[in-house]
Amino acid sequence: MRGEVRGQSSFSLVQPAQRVPQGHPIRRIKALADAQLKELSPVFDAMYSGTGRPGIPPEALLKACLLIALYSVRSERQFCERLEYDLLFRFFLDMSLDEPSFDASSFAKNKQRLLKADAARRFLDVSSRAWWARPRARG
Repeated sequence: MRGEVRGQSSFSLVQPAQRVPQGHPIRRIKALADAQLKELSPVFDAMYSGTGRPGIPPEALLKACLLIALYSVRSERQFCERLEYDLLFRFFLDMSLDEPSFDASSFAKNKQRLLKADAARRFLDVSSRAWWARPRARG
C-alpha cells in the first residue's frame, strides 16, 4: 500500500538524545568529555567576567572542537551550519531542537579566547590522563 505524504508537525516532544542509538560510541565519548569538563569548571570560571553579554560556554566550545575533529568538519562555519540540523551534534552539545546554532563569527572569536587561555590543552591533558587510567579488558 502506498503511504501518504504528510506535512511536518510544528510541535514535537522528541529530544536529540532519543534519536541517538544507545550503543553509539558518541554516548561514551560524551560521558568522558562531560566528566573532564566538570573538573575544569574552576578554570573556566576564572576566564570569564561575571558581567557583560553571555558568550558560548567554554564546555560547548571544547566539545564542538571535539566534534569537528571526530567528524572531519572542514570549517567552523560549516560546523555551525551543520549544528542547525544534526541531531547527534545537538545531543553531544546538550542543545535542544529549538535552540539556535552558534553564530560562526562568535564561535571563532570565542574559540580563539579559549585557545589563548590554554584551556584546550588542559582539557586534552585531563582527558588523556583519564583515558590511560581507565580499566582495560585483559586479553
